[in-house]
Amino acid sequence: MIKKIFIATCLLFSLVSIAQQGTSSPYSYYGIGDIRYRGMLENRSMGGLGVEQDSIHVNVDNPSSYANLKLTTLTMGASFGTKNLKDDANSATAQRTTLDYMVVAIPMGKFGFGFGVLPYSSVGYKIQSLSADGSQNNRQLEGNGGVNKVFFGTGYKITNNFNIGVDMQYNFGKIETDNLEYITDVPVGTRERNLAYLSGVNFNIGAMYQAKVTPKINLYSSVNYTFKGDINSKNTRTISTIDYQGTFDIDPEGFDEVKSSQTIELPSKLTLGIGFGESRKWLIGAEVAMREAGSLHNNYNNVTGVEFNKYNRYTLGGYYIPDYKSFNSYAKRIVYRGGFRFEKTGLTINNQDIDDKAVTLGFGLPSIGSFSNFNIGLEYGVRGTTSKGVVQENYFNASVSFSLNDKWFVKRKFY
Repeated sequence: MIKKIFIATCLLFSLVSIAQQGTSSPYSYYGIGDIRYRGMLENRSMGGLGVEQDSIHVNVDNPSSYANLKLTTLTMGASFGTKNLKDDANSATAQRTTLDYMVVAIPMGKFGFGFGVLPYSSVGYKIQSLSADGSQNNRQLEGNGGVNKVFFGTGYKITNNFNIGVDMQYNFGKIETDNLEYITDVPVGTRERNLAYLSGVNFNIGAMYQAKVTPKINLYSSVNYTFKGDINSKNTRTISTIDYQGTFDIDPEGFDEVKSSQTIELPSKLTLGIGFGESRKWLIGAEVAMREAGSLHNNYNNVTGVEFNKYNRYTLGGYYIPDYKSFNSYAKRIVYRGGFRFEKTGLTINNQDIDDKAVTLGFGLPSIGSFSNFNIGLEYGVRGTTSKGVVQENYFNASVSFSLNDKWFVKRKFY
């Protein structure tokens, strides 16, 4: 029964993740869209930090973490985001509610296994450029879709302090774009529609090590490497004339369809982290991620003035638990998380680097009488700038997740 429930939920989540528009950013026009993959909410609430070998929380960024789990864990997360976009002359707001992930992790002795589905990137934008005096073409750009990730990983505990792990990731998705161009007072315009089906596989390896610095203080460290992978894109481009003043009907005589294929390169990525803390009390750590420049252009968004360079992320974060064993104060058992991250996204437009910086805050609310928990995360950040004709995004995300923890595969004894 558990297996059937999980498979049905996976299929439902996959359909929803494909259908939902997970972003509202003009930057999602480029490459394969906004990269949304930032791990579980518990890690995101600490700026993305994931260095501790946790026994009840899943860390999908490093598959070696599965070996440290003590209980089978099912976790799901969702987010609500609001965003203010502005350039040097205009501003707009947008909101989105999205499902973030569903993951199951199962401990089996020295081994641990994890599998699940989550959005990797999202495309969602609608941009209008109108001619002020009617002498130039009006343009309307719209896009939606993205890339999703299904993964299966395993970790192994070599010693009590040292884990290794590997996972396989299958990336799939669909991206649709619609570009409309017309002249004011001329009833006929042109429309270019692009449809891209994407699929590919890549692999990820990781290791985690912890050691005692003092009788109470632990040193935590982690390393994770994602291998370069290819995504195959099967593209269909349709160019047609339309009656834009009426019902946007396509003129059958002005219809042209071209099919093509292209390989998009996902670059390799190295993540290193270190932290210090007291188990079930506090943690502070730092992490740096470095990703090579990839070839993310497709034939419909390969425009001049745009480059994909190296990506770097710097994270500082941690948590504090006043007293996880307290019986008379629930507030003392809450996990208080916080962090800061700075990203050089690697996207450069008109020689302007698009950076992203954010502060995060989170609360882990334990369930009474079990190891399950409910998590709340808040994030405020700024991406981009208003200089050189690009857009600045001020965004706020409120996220929730729940983690159901229980012991499976218990061998029953009869007396």
